[in-house]
Amino acid sequence: MATVKPFKAIRPCADKVVHVVSKSYQGYSRKELNAQLTYNPFSFLHIINPGYKYHKDVKGPERFQLVLNRYLEFLEDNVFLKDAKDSFYLYQMENGAFSCCGLFCSTTVADYNDNVIKKHEDTLQRREALFANYLKTVKFNAEPVLMTYEDTTVIAKIIELEKQKPVAYHFTTTDKTTHKLWVISEKKTVSELQNGFEKIPALYIADGHHRSASSALLAENSKKENPSHTGKEPYNFFMSYLIPDSQIQIHEFNRMVKGLNGLSKEAFLIRLDAFFRIENQGNVLYRPSKKHHFSMYLDGAFYSLYLRKKVYRFTDALSHLDTQILFKTILEPILGITDLRKDKRIAYGHGKHNIIEMKDAIDKGRFTVGFGMLPVRMAEIKAIADAGLVMPPKSTYIEPKLRSGLAIYEL
Repeated sequence: MATVKPFKAIRPCADKVVHVVSKSYQGYSRKELNAQLTYNPFSFLHIINPGYKYHKDVKGPERFQLVLNRYLEFLEDNVFLKDAKDSFYLYQMENGAFSCCGLFCSTTVADYNDNVIKKHEDTLQRREALFANYLKTVKFNAEPVLMTYEDTTVIAKIIELEKQKPVAYHFTTTDKTTHKLWVISEKKTVSELQNGFEKIPALYIADGHHRSASSALLAENSKKENPSHTGKEPYNFFMSYLIPDSQIQIHEFNRMVKGLNGLSKEAFLIRLDAFFRIENQGNVLYRPSKKHHFSMYLDGAFYSLYLRKKVYRFTDALSHLDTQILFKTILEPILGITDLRKDKRIAYGHGKHNIIEMKDAIDKGRFTVGFGMLPVRMAEIKAIADAGLVMPPKSTYIEPKLRSGLAIYEL
C-alpha cells in the first residue's frame, strides 16, 4: 500500500518559470552553463552552482551553505513563492512522440524502509552521507525521485479530469519540450488520489536511488537528534514524481572497452564462441532485434552475437537481463572487468545515435571493442526489484529527465 501526501510547494512565479527551471547540472556543456549563469539571473543553476557569484569553485560544507544563501535570496526576491495549501502537482511533458503526465507529491521514508518503494540499484554509502549532509544544510528537495506505478484506471480518470482545468504553468523550453503544470488542492480530489495510491502495492524507483537513500539517512539522523520526534516532521518525507509504468521510456547503454585483456582478435573471437554464435555483419550498422542478442564492433566490422541458451544458465530475474549476461559471459571472464563502476577500461554511451558514436570512438582508437543490446524492459526492472536484486551499473537510461526548480519541497 503506497502512501503519498500533498505538500505546500515552493514554486517559481508564473512570469519567470521558463527562466528559472533548468536541466540537471550535468546536462549542460561548459559553454551552455556559462551562458546560462552569465545572461539568466533567474536560472536555478545560480542556486546549485553558488560559487559562480564569486568566480570560485566551492565544494563541501561551504558550497552547501552558499546553496542555501542563494535559495533564500530567490525567496526574498519573490522569484520563488510558497503555495498556501497542501497540494498535488500534476505535471505533463511533451516532446514529439514522447509524452508523460504524473504527480509531484511527497512520499514517505517509512515506505522506502519497508520496501513499498522498491529499488533496483545499489547506492554508495559515501554519496548517501554526502547528500544527507547537503539536505541537512539546505533544507529542501528540488529534484524529485522519479518513480513508476502500475497503470490504474482510477488514477488515470482523475488525472484526465484535472487536465481539463486551467493550468498554472504552460511553457516551452529550448529543447522543444512543452511543459504544463496543474495545482490540485481541492480536498475531495486530493483524497481520491490518496485512496487510489493506497490500492497500489508498490512504487518503483526509476531514477533517484541516491536521492531516496539520502533522504532515508537524513530522516534516521534527524530522528536521533530530535527528542520530540513524532514521525510527521517534513524530514520523514521526500519529493517524488510518479508516472504510470506505460509512460516511462527506457534506452539502452552501450559498452565500450579499451584493449582485449591481452588477447589477439582471433583468440578473443574463439573465447566468445563458447557462449555465442557469431556472424560477421561487415560494415552494416548492426543492431540486435531480440533479447539475448548483442551487437559487437571490433576492428572495423560489426558482429551479431546470439547467446547459446543451452550453455548459459538462467537462475533468477537478474540472470535474464542482457547487461548481466554481457557481464557474466564477456566483460568479466574474458576481458577481466570485475568492477563496472571503477574500471577505467570501460565506458558507456546511450541514445539513438550512440552506435555511430561508438563506431567512431573505436575507429579513432579510443576504444578497442563495443557492445550494443536492446533496452531493458520495465517488467524486467520490476522483477529484479521485487526479488530484491540489483542491476549492473548503467543498465538503463530512463526518461523523462525532470527539470530542477519547478517544484521544491522544504524539509
